[in-house]
Amino acid sequence: MPPSTPSESSAPSPTYSDISLRVNGETYALPVDHRTTLLDALRERLDLTGTKKGCDHGQCGACTVLVDGRRSLACLQFAVAAQGREVTTIEGVADGDRLHPVQQAFLDLDGYQCGYCTPGQICSALGVIEEHAAGWPSAVTADLRPEAGPAPLNADEIRERMSGNLCRCGAYASIVEAVARAAAPDAGGSCAGVCGTEVTA
Repeated sequence: MPPSTPSESSAPSPTYSDISLRVNGETYALPVDHRTTLLDALRERLDLTGTKKGCDHGQCGACTVLVDGRRSLACLQFAVAAQGREVTTIEGVADGDRLHPVQQAFLDLDGYQCGYCTPGQICSALGVIEEHAAGWPSAVTADLRPEAGPAPLNADEIRERMSGNLCRCGAYASIVEAVARAAAPDAGGSCAGVCGTEVTA
């Protein structure tokens, strides 16, 4: 005799809420299941498919977006938790047809191969540059005293700060160079001592 199964009427019903998401400067009103991740809302409900689904477990960084200017893994955040916050995806980084300096650096220095991880890499790089400018230390920052000021954004710092974003093609050396160049626009687009050197991931 087959095991009994619960009737459809006894199964719990999904719970929905009407939310307002502010994404790339636009406001969207949509009903979402409370279990919907920000990643799925962006891709499936708003058709913003630049943000990629890789591992769906917060381990690869392909879904990185900016929430209120800080890096966030969209696959681990519920859409309802993003209500009232400013979400920036890769589609909102450029100024029309004018690429952001981070995007231009990735393009100029071949900071990609297949390109699947690139949107997350670029959003993460934007967060890294802002975090460094704000004086946030990383796990490899040697001097943590406040009076020491921000550590130089060298290759070691960039690799550590970008370590949550994986590139299965192995374009890490060029990614490090691209982040360094974008972080030093006043240096004439140079890589602040990183470009032209042998960088290993």
